[in-house]
Amino acid sequence: MKFIVKFFPEITIKSRPVRQRLVKQLRRNIQVVLRKIYVDTKVQGFWDKIEVRIPDDEALGERIADALQRVPGIANVLRVQSYEFEHIDKAFARIAELTIAALGNSLEGKSFAVRVQRKGQHGFSSLELERYIGGRILQQSNAKGVNLNAPDVLVKLEVCDNTVYVVESRYEGLGGYPMGSQEPVLSLISGGFDSSVSSYLTMKRGIKTHFCFFNLGGAEHEIGVKQVSLYLWEQYSISHRVKFISVPFEQIVTEILAKVHHSHMGVVLKRMMMRAAEKIASEFELEAIVTGESIAQVSSQTLTNLNVIDQVCERLILRPLVTMDKRDIIHLAAEIGTEEFAKNMPEYCSVISVRPTTKANLARIEEEEHHFDFTLLDQAIAAAKVMPIDSVMQRQQTIAQVDIISLPLVTDVVVDIRHADEREKVPLVLTSNTVLEIAFYELMSALDELTPTTRHLLYCEQGTMSQLHASHLKSMGYDVAVYVPA
Repeated sequence: MKFIVKFFPEITIKSRPVRQRLVKQLRRNIQVVLRKIYVDTKVQGFWDKIEVRIPDDEALGERIADALQRVPGIANVLRVQSYEFEHIDKAFARIAELTIAALGNSLEGKSFAVRVQRKGQHGFSSLELERYIGGRILQQSNAKGVNLNAPDVLVKLEVCDNTVYVVESRYEGLGGYPMGSQEPVLSLISGGFDSSVSSYLTMKRGIKTHFCFFNLGGAEHEIGVKQVSLYLWEQYSISHRVKFISVPFEQIVTEILAKVHHSHMGVVLKRMMMRAAEKIASEFELEAIVTGESIAQVSSQTLTNLNVIDQVCERLILRPLVTMDKRDIIHLAAEIGTEEFAKNMPEYCSVISVRPTTKANLARIEEEEHHFDFTLLDQAIAAAKVMPIDSVMQRQQTIAQVDIISLPLVTDVVVDIRHADEREKVPLVLTSNTVLEIAFYELMSALDELTPTTRHLLYCEQGTMSQLHASHLKSMGYDVAVYVPA
């Protein structure tokens, strides 16, 4: 099975050295991602495309196609059958025969059109080959007929020199630049709709995105933010390892409540976060800070207030959502799979201003901060926990040890806690056990579905999330373990 990866158009207009560098990076990224799925995946780079080869396995092919759609730098992916000819000008009949065979029964009773793209020197035009293939399809299949404007099936062929590619399927990619080709950034993430989407947008552009979470006092909130950060990384940035940094901000909140006028609390809190983020970004040599702020969405996000907030930070601040409506942000969150995380995210924030200012005065804010004990900010930065993103859940302190089960008993109930998108792509099928589908972010609110007298085995692809939640459920008195198939 072969896939042809087409580059994001902006890559193709770069100078030759830049284009070569970007293509090399993209090929390397694809190789890293796909070999996590199938270790013997063959990835070969060319000037105008990247070819991916795997065994002819339909289920594996779908997984590979899905993964390629989430690699930044790709415009689209074609699943093709390829054929080489010694004299392609004399091979029209054979090309038609192979095309019809590849299409199978897909044309039964349907209208079609043939489209040919050519590259190289040939003694025929694309239109001539289109007409020939179309005529043979009409003669040798049960197709309804030709419809050039709105066909039921679009038959696509690409001819490159003496090689013909019959396109079986087309998948749209993320676009953007290859991950790692741009300077890295630090994204401030709270787990809600905005910060998750803004992090995704920088990843989509090919920016290596590290995560920074300011913990205002909620342990459950930190676990939730770790989960959504891990999800984003696994889905859109897994070719590069990044860091998750958690900064304890409880004392900062307490100090603001005690020392700052209520109308200015929100702006002062954001300024404290920016000060901390800049020091962390500097320590790890990250070029910019990313936030999920959108103009006028809340009181602290007016142009005046954002300008006052930015005064404390010399580093570039990126706001990918700056002009987006909340409805559009939520819609994009649904598309990328973070909507359910955000809807179920436990939150903690004690800095809720009464009649918050929308036009903060810099001098007044600085006067309010004059009473603030900045040693607390230094202590919070020094106490920040830094960990690789792929181990954030493993490092999460658990309450109880849980058993790992590879062969369930007939009486065991298996709970598939994966995200709905993951379940749809790779369903869990067990013939001897009842399977409940409860996403991990809904687990605590669906406890009434767990029978106290039954052993439940939690399942997720890596087992990490299952161990975390099984540990919590065990501490609550439930009979639980983790299911890891042998």
